[in-house]
Amino acid sequence: MKKLFLLSILGLFGIQTQAQKQLPTYLDDNKPLEIRVEDALSRMTLEEKIAMIHAQSKFSTPGVPRLGIPEIWMSDGPHGVRMEIDWDTWNHAGWTNDSCTSFPALTCLAATFNPDLSLEYGNALGEESRFRKKDIILGPGVNIYRTPMNGRNFEYMGEDPYLASKMVVPYIKGVQQNGVAACMKHFALNNQELWRGHIDVEVSDRALYEIYLPAFKAGVTEGKVWAVMGSYNKFRGQYCSHHEVLINKILKGEWGFDGVVVTDWGSAHDTKEAALYGLDIEMGSWTNGLTWSKDLAYDQYFMAQPYLEMLKKGEVPMSTLDEKVKRVLRLNFRTNMDRQRPFGSFATPEHADVARRIAEQGIVLMKNDKGFFPISKDKYKKIVVIGENATRTLTVGGGSSELKVKKEVSPLEGLKLKYGADKVFYTMGYGSGPTVYDKAIPSPYNADSLKREALALAQNADVVLFFGGLNKNYQQDCEGGDRTSFDLPFGQNELIDELLKVNKNTGVILISGNAVSMPWLDKVPALMQSWYLGSEAGNATANVISGEVNPSGKLPFSFPKKLEDNGAMSFGQISYPGDSIKQIYKEDILVGYRWHDTKKIPAMFPFGYGLSYTTFEYGKASTDKKEYGKNETIKVSLTLTNKGKIDGAESVQLYVSQSKPTLERPAKELKAFKKVFLKAGEAQTVVLEVPVQSLAFFDDKAHNWTVESDEFTLHCAASSADVKSSVSINIK
Repeated sequence: MKKLFLLSILGLFGIQTQAQKQLPTYLDDNKPLEIRVEDALSRMTLEEKIAMIHAQSKFSTPGVPRLGIPEIWMSDGPHGVRMEIDWDTWNHAGWTNDSCTSFPALTCLAATFNPDLSLEYGNALGEESRFRKKDIILGPGVNIYRTPMNGRNFEYMGEDPYLASKMVVPYIKGVQQNGVAACMKHFALNNQELWRGHIDVEVSDRALYEIYLPAFKAGVTEGKVWAVMGSYNKFRGQYCSHHEVLINKILKGEWGFDGVVVTDWGSAHDTKEAALYGLDIEMGSWTNGLTWSKDLAYDQYFMAQPYLEMLKKGEVPMSTLDEKVKRVLRLNFRTNMDRQRPFGSFATPEHADVARRIAEQGIVLMKNDKGFFPISKDKYKKIVVIGENATRTLTVGGGSSELKVKKEVSPLEGLKLKYGADKVFYTMGYGSGPTVYDKAIPSPYNADSLKREALALAQNADVVLFFGGLNKNYQQDCEGGDRTSFDLPFGQNELIDELLKVNKNTGVILISGNAVSMPWLDKVPALMQSWYLGSEAGNATANVISGEVNPSGKLPFSFPKKLEDNGAMSFGQISYPGDSIKQIYKEDILVGYRWHDTKKIPAMFPFGYGLSYTTFEYGKASTDKKEYGKNETIKVSLTLTNKGKIDGAESVQLYVSQSKPTLERPAKELKAFKKVFLKAGEAQTVVLEVPVQSLAFFDDKAHNWTVESDEFTLHCAASSADVKSSVSINIK
């Protein structure tokens, strides 16, 4: 005891003992990272190396106890730290101290158009992950919104690769500054849940590089992400989690990724391919994520005993294993072996505040005839709230993003707190079944009774607020299954029609992660698009409805008028969902607004769209000069004025068109945006910068990015369909 005490006292005064001076190189924080990695690798046995690259439980790998190299612990998900799961089952472990903050789903974060908020989001999530002793948090998701049918779109950042790129980088930095690895997913082309385990995707190199990879590239090259998760599906005949082109050539080759590639749970399929084609950590084999597994099968994993046997027989080179272990060690030194990393914090008021502000800035005001919103506190005596989504918990369900929250404020609770319980009346109106991961369970309620009660209550209301949408049930917005209809489920369209017949003063608040049909749109005076807003959903919603917060969200994806107006859906089954074996992305680079604009098929609500309680006036756009070289940056300026009587924020968007490209290009593409906060009556000069290199297209034949000498037009816009001012420049 005395010796230990003396050593600690000497340490306080910075005096190194002989024992400390002889610290192994890999444990010495002062040594360069790569030297530590090589030293640790040199001390490991073959069996210890093999153990490091596959799971020992549902959410951990074993490390090397003999050398003091810790286990790596992972957790879902992108919106909060998931409740603890049993060691070897998918049952909830039943802890009492794992109730987290639920942050808004990433569709909401993307709708803020605010990278500063993305940094706050990532940091708060990183703090919660660190406090819960997680080394990898399995998010963010950046798969592109290709079709409104994808059950997992709510976890992603919309249809535009530039928006997703700009929003994902600060998220990653925020998480990782807490000594926790972000794990960007799902690499790549996981754009549907139906048949996700085997569907073979065919897409051109051009669409791959221009649409589906940019956010991943930004996360690697700008965000310096430490982990990437492979996807379940195939691309050109090979499973994506061990893929020669995607992982070896692009991710680790062209982009220089030095972190770990982790399987999605059960996405490994072959030992030799896993050895040769870039997989570093195998998780969840023989389980589809939630419903079935072999007990204690970890030594049977493709990268466990079968890999060991192949190495011993010389069937694959030992260098493949050493490369994987180096990457895992690098992860250890960046996370659980970094003595300087902070301790984190969990479910704090500060985190709730972050969640609320993201939710407030993400809500999109879609329609607002005659100033229906905001509803002031003294405007009405009887506010009737109808719809299951006003009270249903929306932090559970959805698959792996399920959460156990410390507190979840429902929209109804938020409205009662805001307006007073004596003014707010509620009835369900429609009902769904309970949340189950892999099947749709019918509603236990009598639909006619719910409807009659809703119509009776609405008849005498001063104002009706209908809360509908989807709900993270299977085949609504949920992992493992795509939607089966573009319509609102559970008879909501019919209920809205009936409500409007008895009370025209009815506003609709839709909660979803996907676009839906709106046959009643022309009849309702007001519409808000909300999202899965997390812990502070009710407070954020009430703040926007009441006008305490001016809505400033912009849509991160287009709402087509009908499903066939969506590019992916317009080509029939082979384009989506495929023939169950193969599918072809026939819309190619024309995803989302690129399709609507280029094909002149107007969207019901365009990408980048969102109203405000105030009015913004855009001045004429100008550039600092008219001709630019390939290594220069274009600066576009305009004056933005808040012409109204209340403070607000506007996301100014800059789209670019090329005059005479040698390859087909979209009518315009987003190349810059800036969220500008203005006091009532305030004007501000807004400057948007566009590097000339970002005007390039990907040339399939030459396999490189090309900027052509041509005339380009820069469009300052309030949405992809609302150009306010344009200016042309020449590139030489």
